[in-house]
Amino acid sequence: MSKYYNPKKTRNLFDKDNKEPFVISRSGVDLFSECPRCFFIDKKLGTSRPPGYPFSLNNAVDALLKKEFDSHRADGIAHPLMEAYGIDAVPYPHEELEKWRESRTAGIRFFHEPTNLILRGGIDDIWINSKGELHIVDYKATSKNEEVNLDADWQIGYKRQVEVYQWLFRQNGFKVSDIAYFVYCNGLTDREAFDAKLEFDVKVIPYNGDDSWVEGILKDIKKCLKDDKLPESGRDCDYCAYFKARGCLEKEKSA
Repeated sequence: MSKYYNPKKTRNLFDKDNKEPFVISRSGVDLFSECPRCFFIDKKLGTSRPPGYPFSLNNAVDALLKKEFDSHRADGIAHPLMEAYGIDAVPYPHEELEKWRESRTAGIRFFHEPTNLILRGGIDDIWINSKGELHIVDYKATSKNEEVNLDADWQIGYKRQVEVYQWLFRQNGFKVSDIAYFVYCNGLTDREAFDAKLEFDVKVIPYNGDDSWVEGILKDIKKCLKDDKLPESGRDCDYCAYFKARGCLEKEKSA
């Protein structure tokens, strides 16, 4: 078992008798959308899904992209990718940018009074256009032979992600464009040799977001947390399917 995985948490769990606001991360909203049962077991009973492997290369790409866009932010000029795609924007300078990027400890957050929940999330980047509107920007990295896009069913999580950020910035009083951008880096495998260098094709993909669902899902989350009954599993939850199949096998073998 990983030394970083605690299968039985005792802190930061929801208690319906506690009047303090309960913090929900953007990834928590995504978890609830995927499987209310996994969410309930995590946030109320203290057992999270087992962690996946860290995406170290993706993190490296994120860090380098941030440095690159930050250099243009400091100069107040557009990045060449913005010019190449005809995007009317420059990287947005703000004193709280680094705080907004800290998904684990800070991020952009908002207290939703009707549910007594605090929603928070850590962004990758923000651009601002000539109308004074903010564009949510997310960095993605992969390596595949076909051209990258946002058409796969599983990429609904990417779309929910930027829509949550759009909602959060709007609730904090910012003027936010419906258009978000994904800076998608695709590692190239058709080079003659590695030569200790991985090259990427970088594509900027616009996405027209709609954050109208966020208010409703916060109410659904609060209702789920206040209930004492386990909710149903998500239709496509592999974790619940595995647990159910394993439970049946163990029951057969111990009979």
